[in-house]
Amino acid sequence: MSTRVSPGAGSDARPSTATGPGTGTGSDTGSGSGSGALGLSDLTDLADLPVRSRTYWLLADVGNIVRRGLTHYRRQPVNIAWQLGFPILSVLLYGYVFGSAMQVPGGGDYRDFLMPGMFAMTMAFGFINTATLVVHDSTKGVIDRFRSMPMAPSAVVAGRGVTDLLVACAELAIMMLTALVMGWRPDAGPGFLAAFGLLLWLRFALIWIGVWLGLLVPNPEAAGGLFVVAFPLTMISSIYVAPQLMPDWLGWVAAWNPLSSTAAATRELFGTPVAGDSWIERHALLMAGVWPVVLTLVFLPLAVRRFRRLSR
Repeated sequence: MSTRVSPGAGSDARPSTATGPGTGTGSDTGSGSGSGALGLSDLTDLADLPVRSRTYWLLADVGNIVRRGLTHYRRQPVNIAWQLGFPILSVLLYGYVFGSAMQVPGGGDYRDFLMPGMFAMTMAFGFINTATLVVHDSTKGVIDRFRSMPMAPSAVVAGRGVTDLLVACAELAIMMLTALVMGWRPDAGPGFLAAFGLLLWLRFALIWIGVWLGLLVPNPEAAGGLFVVAFPLTMISSIYVAPQLMPDWLGWVAAWNPLSSTAAATRELFGTPVAGDSWIERHALLMAGVWPVVLTLVFLPLAVRRFRRLSR
């Protein structure tokens, strides 16, 4: 007789049995050899098996999805190189080519103003990569295979989110090292760690937008076209230019862009604050925490709902 533990849909993962001819014993069951009935010793073995909780199997499934995602990055490092290529190129372009012509309200070095915005932009563009990976798994039938397995459905979405956050940590570390080489010198201390956390908080919220869009678009090529939508959103913000230097109506739109709140908050935490005129600019730290909550509350249910409708 062989045993296996199957994480079913119930509250506990319970062992199931597989029996075949010759597995029973006459001495234990009284029904003769080969009857397929469970013997007393077999029942004792089953009783000794650990009963895993639903949470245990959920975490195990999430861990398997994360390991799969990180393995893909390890085998295809060009993906991370592509994700970092545009932000680093933008830092070099705006920092060295246009830096001397850019103005910062109240004075100051433009590179100190630019770097926190570039970190926020890197987090923002990450949702395109999330959408591309999700639609790739969807069109290749990988998600359907996951759904047919005895695993928690939420583990697929949660695993994608955890993987993207780990990759985002690596991206931020590389971007910050590049900025330090260019002469960026932030204030060290708790503020630095808080800024790092706010950037990851923004990335966490944008993951669900990427998952939702990845389940909507028909193919990876269409997911790559999301760059056309993301690029204007990063330009009409305080990433490159302070809203005070824009026309009034455009500056208002840029100030209320969630990316602007994160960029302004991280500038303050890194020690290069830029004073703003509007309410949302004066409360950038507050809004940098609120905007991701709003985005998560909107798009996480949409992503889960779309995922559940895949089989319909």
